[in-house]
Amino acid sequence: MSIRATAPVFRATCARRVAQPLQPLRNPALRRRFATGAGPEVPPPSPPRKSNSPYALVAVGAAALGAAYLFFGTSGSAKDTAKELGSAARGAAASVEGKVGLRRGKDEYQKVYDRIADSLEVEGYDDGSLAPVLIRLAWHASGTYDKNDKTGGSNYATMRFKPEAEHGANNGLNVARDHMEKIKKEFPWISYGDLWTLGGVAAVQESGGPTIPWRPGRIDGFEHNVTPDGRLPDASKAEDHLRFIFNRMGWVEIRLPAFNDQEIVALSGAHAMGRCHPDRSGFEGPWTFSPVTFSNEYFNLLINEPWVWRKWKGPAQYEDKKTRSLMMLPTDMALVKDKSFRKYAEKYAKSEDEFFKDFSAAFSKLLELGVPESQWAGEPWAMGSQ
Repeated sequence: MSIRATAPVFRATCARRVAQPLQPLRNPALRRRFATGAGPEVPPPSPPRKSNSPYALVAVGAAALGAAYLFFGTSGSAKDTAKELGSAARGAAASVEGKVGLRRGKDEYQKVYDRIADSLEVEGYDDGSLAPVLIRLAWHASGTYDKNDKTGGSNYATMRFKPEAEHGANNGLNVARDHMEKIKKEFPWISYGDLWTLGGVAAVQESGGPTIPWRPGRIDGFEHNVTPDGRLPDASKAEDHLRFIFNRMGWVEIRLPAFNDQEIVALSGAHAMGRCHPDRSGFEGPWTFSPVTFSNEYFNLLINEPWVWRKWKGPAQYEDKKTRSLMMLPTDMALVKDKSFRKYAEKYAKSEDEFFKDFSAAFSKLLELGVPESQWAGEPWAMGSQ
């Protein structure tokens, strides 16, 4: 069976999705067809206050205090101090924009979403869609957060810089970054962090997945904000490694606990999309027969198909015993071998509704890692194609 032949024609015969309410999720049949039924509008952020002046003055004062602290309270070079001041100023500006309503409205971000959605189909690239690599870009740009020192996450979009772009886990993401750079030129006002995460949301939803709550507020940082290598999951490791990586992430300002086992398994379900490339990760092959469709098929295959070690010269990976055309990574098989992980994998294999619900919440949470609460303009939106 040809994998490419079995992959669905990406949105060719399907109407694009319409903005949906966050709850409840659509039924499975409608998801497959990228629902066209309209739902109640998600309320926009709170309207701006009548006077912006007091908030502007507060921001100026806060920035001045921050500048004084950084200048007199750090031991770094003048250049490093200037960079820190730049990051602090951008953060203060974003906070003020959120408070006084200066940030662009949902309709402006919807235009960006629509442009991303229109650009997903690329003939000749993998299975005909950029959606899988855009999901990976959003994931890897956000999953570097460390709750211990509050560095990393989606706030600074530090994969723009060579040191982080060259991390082993980010091999091949230049394809996604280069593609999104074209869209950035059309909408120069959007931050890279907001653009990349919105791209991940569009990729999931336009591929038949659930609605992902999303909101703007991220700022662009500097090269000195780059995170160290090794913060993303290593596909060759087992369950203990997965828990270590996800527990390190936690949540911005330690407001909520770290990712639990259920969320780890739900996020792993993104492997329903795309394939591995020997020239990127070293591994090879797709996880499912429909690598451009977001579904619970990854869990169905993981639980119900027999898997054996693949005999080849590449890194250790599994292949399905029947067709020898699909693959699973050691971290995928950890979801079956670990008792706690397995109960969630079995749950998602049986119910796509449950998987979609839990993935939506966990992915939205992941995309907000590293962003101070003060930078958000309001509650998350439900974005969708018109």
